Amino acid sequence: MDEEFLLEMQRRMLRIRAFDERASKMVKRGHIPGTVHTSIGQEAQVVGATMALRDGDFMTGNHRSHGHPIGKGSPLGPLMAELQGKSGGVCKGKGGSLHLADFAVGSLGESGIVGSSIPIAMGAALSSQVLGRDSVALAFFGDGAANQGVLYESMNMSGVWNLPVIFLCENNQYALSTPAHTVTSGVIAERAAGFGIPGVRVEEGQDVLAVHDAVSAAVDRARAGEGPTLIEVVTYRYNEHSEGLRLGTDYRPVDEREAWLKKDPLVLFRERLIAEHGLTAERMDALEQEIVDEVDAAVAYAENSPFPDPSVAFDDLYTDSEYAA
Repeated sequence: MDEEFLLEMQRRMLRIRAFDERASKMVKRGHIPGTVHTSIGQEAQVVGATMALRDGDFMTGNHRSHGHPIGKGSPLGPLMAELQGKSGGVCKGKGGSLHLADFAVGSLGESGIVGSSIPIAMGAALSSQVLGRDSVALAFFGDGAANQGVLYESMNMSGVWNLPVIFLCENNQYALSTPAHTVTSGVIAERAAGFGIPGVRVEEGQDVLAVHDAVSAAVDRARAGEGPTLIEVVTYRYNEHSEGLRLGTDYRPVDEREAWLKKDPLVLFRERLIAEHGLTAERMDALEQEIVDEVDAAVAYAENSPFPDPSVAFDDLYTDSEYAA
């Protein structure tokens, strides 16, 4: 990979981190309605996967999915405005944190309903196949959704129809506060064998290049007409399940979290770029400041965007507002 591509990986990971850190502060100050679920700690998994896609490829997310459109190239301003419910948001303020989408980068949406976006990605893959296009679809879901029946229905149908779709399990080891090992039997990636499709487990989910390699191989298979792949990426979220949620600390051992903090994907990749690719600390510092400025500009854009007028409440539904009863 050339230097610019590697720098872009770091840039997008920094964007996700800075965006989510700012969103965390804003929700606690009452500037964002409801709550937000951050990807802090999981940036390598998000960027490694999304940067394996082309512009015309599709993806779907879950409740923890601000990072996915950022990883695919979405500008920060409309995303921040969406979190605040502003009309300048990617969904005109109607999606909010849990249900945003950005069709401009192939992000078909996310949902707080566990596992519900998986068949949407499968449908996108089916449409690509039917229309004779070479685009692929990538479905992100968590370890909690790995036990939802809809995943297995989707893998079965995708295997039967040989669809160009990748099922990516973001195994951050906790479904809210439930440790995965207490509710999940066996290795998630190995479940692919039951559907006759490849299953890949990326143990080093904090390594953006390791994730990129695994997803790139699956994307190449799908684009070549060789069908779906299940990928499990082992990662970790640093913050609570959602911002402002107070569950205590008993369910996550302190030493476990401290061990994962030492594998911060942003720090690891910064060190690697300096040590292995000759980039200077000064250049990396400048990149980090660039991202701080981007997030500041995104917040300003969101704050200057108006709330939607009540008259548009029924727009963008299945029927035009003039026919709404």
